[in-house]
Amino acid sequence: MHANGDDFVLIDLRGGDMVIGPELVRLMGDRQRGIGFNQLATLADCADATASLTFWNADGSPLDACGSATRGAALKLMEEIGSDTVSVRTARGLLLCSRNGDGLIAVDMGKPSLDWADVPLASAMDTLILPLDGAPAACSMGNPHCTFFVEDAEAVALDTFGPAIENHPLFPQGVNVHVVQVIDPAHIRLRIWERGAGLSPGSGSCACAAVVNGIRRGLLGPRVAVQCDGGMLHVAWRGEGVLLTGPVERSHSGVCAGSRS
Repeated sequence: MHANGDDFVLIDLRGGDMVIGPELVRLMGDRQRGIGFNQLATLADCADATASLTFWNADGSPLDACGSATRGAALKLMEEIGSDTVSVRTARGLLLCSRNGDGLIAVDMGKPSLDWADVPLASAMDTLILPLDGAPAACSMGNPHCTFFVEDAEAVALDTFGPAIENHPLFPQGVNVHVVQVIDPAHIRLRIWERGAGLSPGSGSCACAAVVNGIRRGLLGPRVAVQCDGGMLHVAWRGEGVLLTGPVERSHSGVCAGSRS
């Protein structure tokens, strides 16, 4: 499936005994020798939600949040049970998802974490203005994010700038990197370098974090249209959970016969 070109694989493990581990994720994520994806998500049975979700980057590293794959899983579950609302349990907690009349999927992504230790950063500091060139802001949406506000998002060489920031010592677990051009308080241009995945046409958690950091800086209002390379997302935040709304589409489907160890 993909969301504005942000492609992911969704594996349904409900009712089975297949085990997904880092080595299998890396093999499947190889765009030359496997399926290829930015993220992989697995669906599992859950006692207190419609299903549970676990997320992986293409390099085999785990992550707690993925807005694109959450929307894809929500769409699959809604179609299965014939409902416009479902709940999914993730490492971020219980996330409520709904389908709008225009076919877009909305997910309450939970509250952002704003303390330095929760991002995490290497030492105590104000996450609103980090001691890096460009004075970015940081937060966590279950994964770490660093947002640079720039005059021209297109002018940034993100393929070199992104990995340099992702691997900076300030971020012991790496970081997702965004460059944001504020068009007006309700509209931004966003370009994304994802930790463990590289350049991304549209990440849901990155869009959420970029808007949160823009609101914290006083640059944005509570509802923002986010123009990514792959298309438009909508993010709303009024101090509680961050509401992410956007499209999701199937690319193809099949049966996985991977390793059980």
